[in-house]
Amino acid sequence: MEMQFFVKPGEEMKWYDFWKETRLKWHLSLGLGAANYRFHDHEKLAHYANAAADIEFNFPFGFKELEGIHSRTDFDLKAHEQYSGKKLQYFDTEENKNYVPYVVETSVGLDRMFLAVFSKSLQEETLEDGSTRTVLRLPSVLAPTKAAVLPLVKKDGLPEVAQKIIDDLKWDFNVAYDEKDAVGRRYRRQDALGTPFCITVDHQTLEDETVTIRHRDSMQQDRVTISELRNLILNEVSMRNWLMKM
Repeated sequence: MEMQFFVKPGEEMKWYDFWKETRLKWHLSLGLGAANYRFHDHEKLAHYANAAADIEFNFPFGFKELEGIHSRTDFDLKAHEQYSGKKLQYFDTEENKNYVPYVVETSVGLDRMFLAVFSKSLQEETLEDGSTRTVLRLPSVLAPTKAAVLPLVKKDGLPEVAQKIIDDLKWDFNVAYDEKDAVGRRYRRQDALGTPFCITVDHQTLEDETVTIRHRDSMQQDRVTISELRNLILNEVSMRNWLMKM
């Protein structure tokens, strides 16, 4: 996945440094740990470049390139001009002149990003009681399923209430339904799938319209009203909120 950012000749190093910092900040926002990232500045450059660096990630097999940031001077557009026979110049109204823009490129490997996230998120965790659980600690913004709704039992009207909650939440989130096995086993199943929240509907729900919401990473359980669910989940999984925190 590549981006070519066009800049005024002579300003390319300012923007090269900007994109190095900005792209690292984006990677760090995923919460995989700052110690797992480092810069590798290239000493040997391609003939058209005047600066290049890799963001390296600590994969299970060691630090390897995750993303490259390159200052490619005017090589790309001049080559296009040469072979297309058409001018690719920008008229700068402030300086009242034409020039061929320089390019600062960022290029991140999609497969490598998937491996980076998955390798650090999939964990075997020992709990206080000595038992273990498999948990996929995906960044909530990336988790494919945001919440699972679990009726405590498959009777007494609890599945119907659970379905109503799903019908409300499904317009904003990908939500799963699970009624098989004891609720503890269902929690473990959703932990392994990376689902950030489990919502349990029980008999108290019928009395006061509250449910238990369980957080995947901390396993903390809170009693909240059904009407609060949308905003609680949105605060954690919203792409907008994630980007604004960067």
